[in-house]
Amino acid sequence: MVENMAENSAPKHSGQWAKGVSGNPKGKPKGARHRATQLVMTLLDGEAKALTRRAIALALGGDVVALRLCLERLAPAMKDAPVTIDLPPLTSAEDAARAMAAVVGQMATGEITPGEAAAVAGVIEAYRRTLETGEIEARLAALEAKRP
Repeated sequence: MVENMAENSAPKHSGQWAKGVSGNPKGKPKGARHRATQLVMTLLDGEAKALTRRAIALALGGDVVALRLCLERLAPAMKDAPVTIDLPPLTSAEDAARAMAAVVGQMATGEITPGEAAAVAGVIEAYRRTLETGEIEARLAALEAKRP
């Protein structure tokens, strides 16, 4: 009887879900908005046109903050831009090493930014891994074909 008491006195649940189990298996519905966002949208309902006209009027009147707001909506900052760099043709893992050297060289001379170099290097590395995987699969198939 004492054994049962000790067993029952332990906490039933740690407050964490077991690995691979979710309290909400379907997840958040698409298009669902945070409560604060819903409140702001309710408050602004019907006022968006007037607020936009006021922001434009302030911008035209010389208000720098309003001007920046309007310009950011007209031409948002680009998140990605095309990068033009000279790379050797990529047909082997060895070519990938030459391509990486070209990327580093162009970054060192200031032709591309370190961020652009990192992005291109990531693409080259993924391509190299793809080539390597294809080569490994071909070797494995050849070995399996020779097997009695």
